[in-house]
Amino acid sequence: MELTELINHLKVIQVAGNVQRKDVASFEHDSRKVKKNSVFVAIRGYKTDGHLYVMDAVNKGAVAVVVEEDSNIPDEIFIHADTAKIVVQNSRIALAQLSKGFYKDPTSKLKLIGITGTNGKTTTAFILKNIFETAGNKTGLIGTIANYIGSEKIDSKLTTPESNDLNNFFYQMVINGCSHAVMEVSSHSLVLNRVYGLNFAGAVFTNITSDHLDFHLTFENYLNAKKILFDNLTENSGAIINADDKSSEQIIKDSKAKVYTYGQSETSDYVISSIKYDLNGTSFTITTGGKSYHIKTILIGEFNAYNSAAAFAIADILCVPKEKIVEGIKSTPFVPGRFEVIGSGIKKAIVDYSHTADSLEKAIRALRQIIGNDRQLVTVFGCGGDRDKTKRPIMGKVATELSDLVVITSDNPRTENPMQIINDIKQGVVKNNFIVIENRYDAIKYAIQKSKDDAAILIAGKGHETYQEVNGVRNHFSDQETAREFLS
Repeated sequence: MELTELINHLKVIQVAGNVQRKDVASFEHDSRKVKKNSVFVAIRGYKTDGHLYVMDAVNKGAVAVVVEEDSNIPDEIFIHADTAKIVVQNSRIALAQLSKGFYKDPTSKLKLIGITGTNGKTTTAFILKNIFETAGNKTGLIGTIANYIGSEKIDSKLTTPESNDLNNFFYQMVINGCSHAVMEVSSHSLVLNRVYGLNFAGAVFTNITSDHLDFHLTFENYLNAKKILFDNLTENSGAIINADDKSSEQIIKDSKAKVYTYGQSETSDYVISSIKYDLNGTSFTITTGGKSYHIKTILIGEFNAYNSAAAFAIADILCVPKEKIVEGIKSTPFVPGRFEVIGSGIKKAIVDYSHTADSLEKAIRALRQIIGNDRQLVTVFGCGGDRDKTKRPIMGKVATELSDLVVITSDNPRTENPMQIINDIKQGVVKNNFIVIENRYDAIKYAIQKSKDDAAILIAGKGHETYQEVNGVRNHFSDQETAREFLS
């Protein structure tokens, strides 16, 4: 597609230099990826500013640069380089608009479902993908663990990629025959306009608790970030909300979409009841439209009844036959690192991604209900560095109050001192039933080897991750591999 045509997708403040009738090779927000005939979009980031690298892009042969400011670089430079300078009000929105045009508005050709919330996004997305595929619809997925185009797995670095990568993913889904797509929508992506202009057939709100306050600063800001997804839905879309979450009404109060509710509240459109679970899975009933459906899943815990119900509801409003929905939930395999049971003997390890106070509490309570009060419950956890510090003492309090033994260790310290993070966690501890072992490998080893023969060990925080990030370097580390080593 030619640059002259793509500019029509933008609200342009000013154009300088030479707007050539050339086919654009790609859109890049990273100047290192610019090649001949790329368009470079200068974005203000939190670590650096893309406007500092405009000349790098010009020198690499960019056909145009998109900026938010009429920079100090003279227009003559752009004219001499045969490069267009396009000034816009918001570069992030411009990147989304250009990408949507370049990739031929791919989400208009898909049934796209966005899932947002503090907990449950990944699992709900995996369940929903499996339901759609059970009904015969090739489905793509974008999320925390990985991205998928049908069965093809593509590694994921961000829960929600930048808008140019997103639109490219969706374009690849379309040309590879996908009719449906499911994506996790993070609060960061909503604030940073990564999903701007996407066509959502529906959206799911799972729940909200305090998280990411290092970025959003206040819970109100965090809530309003999630709300953006529902504010931008059209009247032809469906909004599926957790009726049992007190913030649900706030989330959808300005939405034009048709609203459907799920939860244990009897006023819900999809009522959850008779929840039962053990280490083999979960069963429950969903009642809607005067009919009840018995649901079984190998996924464990009350929270997975909610995740399954959310997937049931969105699939139902998209007219997937209910027998296919029930079958799809039942056949969904374990989601990596989401209450994943490790071990073949009596002693079990449960690896879970719970990294907020609320998710940690739910995981521990679910495990306690399964094993009862007679078996020992050990929790191994830490907190990530360079992230919301307010949750650290709360997680320390939750873990020590609800577990028989807690091993406080390192998670992904990133650029922080691991012991400082551990000390922050200890500020909330009220019981003397914990031990500190900074090295995560040694912490898991201790928890498994020193616990009772019938103990259940919850290893929380990292879930599916196969690395540990220390001082900006990611080294291979897997909670699952470590647990299997010592349980064997």
